[in-house]
Amino acid sequence: MTSTTPVIKNRKARHDYHIEETFEAGLVLYGTEVKSVRQGSVTLRDAHVEFDGNQATVIGINIASYSHRGYSDHHTVRPRKLLLHKKEIKRLARKVLEKGLTIIPLKMYFNDRGYVKVELGLARGKREYDKRQTISKREADREMKRARKEIDRWKS
Repeated sequence: MTSTTPVIKNRKARHDYHIEETFEAGLVLYGTEVKSVRQGSVTLRDAHVEFDGNQATVIGINIASYSHRGYSDHHTVRPRKLLLHKKEIKRLARKVLEKGLTIIPLKMYFNDRGYVKVELGLARGKREYDKRQTISKREADREMKRARKEIDRWKS
């Protein structure tokens, strides 16, 4: 991956969900969609994966219209097919049937061969107190880091 290709991240995902497992999948896109992804104009925030038989589709990814398009264009929010093996789809569909589990996109990026890939996470929703706990833990870690930095500065 070169420095010019963006990595689009779903920043709210780790705040709103406990990520239990991550995996990578390909995505079926039109030409103008790929160009928009290369520009970085993608929103993963409200997206999730649904299963229909032997197919997995991601719903809610917003890929903005390509700025230099000609006569053809794509719908910004449409169901997009995920490229997964049949065994993976069946395994994930079984896990989603468990109470409280869902699959959400965490990252979208280009791999070494130039294909758009999506990092998906098998997630369980956090409760409000879990979110507060995560925030307080992060702040405590920050304070510890600052204190260590201060001690190291006084030692040298």
